[in-house]
Amino acid sequence: MDHYKKEIGRALAPLVELAVPRVVELLEEPPEPAMGDLAFPCFTLAARQKQSPAAIAAALGRSLSGERGVFWEKAAPRGPYLNFYLDYPVFSDDILKRVLAGGPDYGKSDRGRGEVIVIDYSSPNICKPFGIGHIRSTVIGHALSLILESQGCRCIGINHLGDWGTQFGKMIVAYKRWGDDQKLKQDPVNYLYYLYVRFHQEAEADPALEEEARLWFKRLEKGEAEAVTYWELFRRLSLENYEQVYDLLGIRFSYHHGESHYNDMLDDTIRFVQEKGIAQESEGALIVDLEKYGLPPAMLRKKDGATLYLTRDLAAALYRKRTFNFTRALYVVGAEQTLHFQQMVKVLELLGLSWAKECIHVPFGLIRFKEGRMSTRKGKMILLADVLQRAINLAREIIEEKNPTLANKESAARAVGLGAVRFGDLSNDRIKDIEFDWEKVLDFSGETAAYIQYAHARICSILRRAGLDEPDWFEGAGGHLGQVEERALVKTLAAFPEKISDAAGSYRPSILARYLIDVARDFNRFYHECPVLVGQQELRRARLLLIAAVRRVLKNGLGLLGIAAPGEM
Repeated sequence: MDHYKKEIGRALAPLVELAVPRVVELLEEPPEPAMGDLAFPCFTLAARQKQSPAAIAAALGRSLSGERGVFWEKAAPRGPYLNFYLDYPVFSDDILKRVLAGGPDYGKSDRGRGEVIVIDYSSPNICKPFGIGHIRSTVIGHALSLILESQGCRCIGINHLGDWGTQFGKMIVAYKRWGDDQKLKQDPVNYLYYLYVRFHQEAEADPALEEEARLWFKRLEKGEAEAVTYWELFRRLSLENYEQVYDLLGIRFSYHHGESHYNDMLDDTIRFVQEKGIAQESEGALIVDLEKYGLPPAMLRKKDGATLYLTRDLAAALYRKRTFNFTRALYVVGAEQTLHFQQMVKVLELLGLSWAKECIHVPFGLIRFKEGRMSTRKGKMILLADVLQRAINLAREIIEEKNPTLANKESAARAVGLGAVRFGDLSNDRIKDIEFDWEKVLDFSGETAAYIQYAHARICSILRRAGLDEPDWFEGAGGHLGQVEERALVKTLAAFPEKISDAAGSYRPSILARYLIDVARDFNRFYHECPVLVGQQELRRARLLLIAAVRRVLKNGLGLLGIAAPGEM
């Protein structure tokens, strides 16, 4: 609605002595259509003009009496608000033309042109199956990448794999003691995970295994051939397994730079911090004291010489800035790591790096389970691949029951099943915790991706019945769309670019997801009240244009969430 708000802003700005952007910022949408389409609240003017907001609104109404814009037809006071009413025939024509002419690009902008955004997301741990716990970082990060690219940004997706640490010493010990080459070939990651769990079970009875694992990890850190060979094998097999999940979800990363990628940069990073004079020894460890900033000390090196996650993230930030010269670096990581990123950013600031503030933690809530906390060490986890496959299987069963003659059942089942899992996460505000519930994940009714996908498929069906792929545009189409449901639907379509911009600016894909529910709901209300394939030729053509615009917005919007929009279901 920015385009239309700016026109109202230009009309009001000289009357209220505010800049056009400020007027636009203050405009609100009234709670009822009878109150108008956009409202200017006069409360902010009361103190300066020494009048009541209602009196100011009345005076503004008199000033604009008889005036009209290109897209608004009148302004009328109502209490402390000045309400503007859109000229719907002109407004509807403009929106339909914009949507249909824009096609796949409708909703996109160039606001972010020239920006380079590094997005750190997904980040599963090597030697462990891809658990449901990683779904949030994976789909939120991917959706943000798609949304930000639609705003003209260049996004660089980095999968910061958990591919280093003492767990690899444990894996080497486990494999040397109990490993079977044939079983590893048959089912690599699940077998490695079995060995990981067994190690911890055996270590409870034999604590010496922990020391043996530490020694093997030291050998790995020193680059000893046998240890490195095992590590490379485990990493390669794990990544091949993860790629199967990423392929299913349609996700591609620019780089798989795990923790190990920064090993050779750690000494230089520590040296840089020391040269800047912000580090100090504390009980044999190297720390940066952050107490006066309200944060606990940031430990960069333990007294035994081992580095920490923070050291690696500092090295990664320096590398990414040097390599990609990013405008912003986003870390799509759980909210429980908030303190870690506060420390990282503060250390970067103390190093005198002006870009430190552009390292932005994008936190999200936990996935909680009825069965209690998941534990990879104890073998308690729900595999993401299982969730995705069960969702596809259920979608296939529903399609077989409701539409057994559908030509592309498998493709539709994948679109619906995968869409259900993605949307089930993305439709929630990322900062909230989610309770994992099989019934909710596999429920395709209500406010789900399937609800939106079905609206899209229904429109495709109507257009096929009309013998059209894309209806022909004609001037004055908006003048035939006068019913309440038609006007509401047009107005909802107009909000699409703004919703994408809001989702990009707040790093909240849920804004776009909830908006698409509104579009599908408004379409269904329209569909039940306004028959499309009617005998009146001009009305029929106008409604076909309207539903074609709805189809375009649903398809574009789902695409920005990484969800397919099937033409048949």
